[in-house]
Amino acid sequence: MGAWEKDAGRPPGERGRLINVAYRLLGSLAEAEDAVQEAYTRWYALPRGKRDGIVSPGAWLTTVTGRICLDVLSSARVRRERYVGAWLPDPLPDPAEHGHGPGADPADRIVVDESVTMAFLVVLEAMTPAERVSFVLHDVFRYPFAEIAGVLGRTPAACKQLAASARRRVPAARPPETADARTETVRRVKEAWENKDIAALVDVLDPAAVMTADGGGVAGAALRPIEGGGRIAPYMVAVTDRAPGTELVERTVNGLPGLVALRDGVVVTVAAFDIAQGRVTRIWAVRNPEKLRPWSWGRPDRPGAPGGASRRCPETS
Repeated sequence: MGAWEKDAGRPPGERGRLINVAYRLLGSLAEAEDAVQEAYTRWYALPRGKRDGIVSPGAWLTTVTGRICLDVLSSARVRRERYVGAWLPDPLPDPAEHGHGPGADPADRIVVDESVTMAFLVVLEAMTPAERVSFVLHDVFRYPFAEIAGVLGRTPAACKQLAASARRRVPAARPPETADARTETVRRVKEAWENKDIAALVDVLDPAAVMTADGGGVAGAALRPIEGGGRIAPYMVAVTDRAPGTELVERTVNGLPGLVALRDGVVVTVAAFDIAQGRVTRIWAVRNPEKLRPWSWGRPDRPGAPGGASRRCPETS
């Protein structure tokens, strides 16, 4: 029995698993939800007799979702070339920290593990669409190459080669930072940033640190990555100088300690960090409002949400 056949059953029960697959393949919560919705649309468009004849609805839905994601990835490469500034994956919140029940957003369905960290998703962006599909389905979800071949329309041997090629793009594992060490490092960043203490920021940043910001041409952000702790620190302080009243809040971002910046209770930036030996090596700052929708509190399009209250955090609204 294949990996996805273990989950075979009534198609509605597949949605959470499909969202998990699609988010890792696309790096976008909205695109993941659209891909899964399209897969279900195609499922229900099948004649009843043909649907009843499908032995594993889960296998069918996963194959279709994978193919849709492959098409999206191929077109996304062109779209992202026209994107204003750097493109980053959508930051993933922890529903438990946002005070709303599960299922309110696609983000609530994501199982958080090392395959959704911002560092890992950024590595996936460097892969070709076929490499990414083969690698994610096999190495993350443990689907056999014989089944992945049905998604990519290639032989199992070719899919195995694609996964091996993708694997070579993944940096060698380094000793992991403990949860307490990560939290402490992010807290040091927060305190130094709040105090506009450039020297303290430089001290917590690796000399070769890189900061990448995603404003999408909608929110102000550096168009190119900023390299070096000595350059990143004054840039961070300059950003707060231009936005007085900004509040920094510690939040879990893609399963790891991160920071959220708010102005008047509205989430304006979500920052994820990569940390090694107690110093920050990478900062990914997402400022594009479209990518911050899952971080909303009291959005008008949420059931029961008060009109007009947009992207507000519980303790600041």
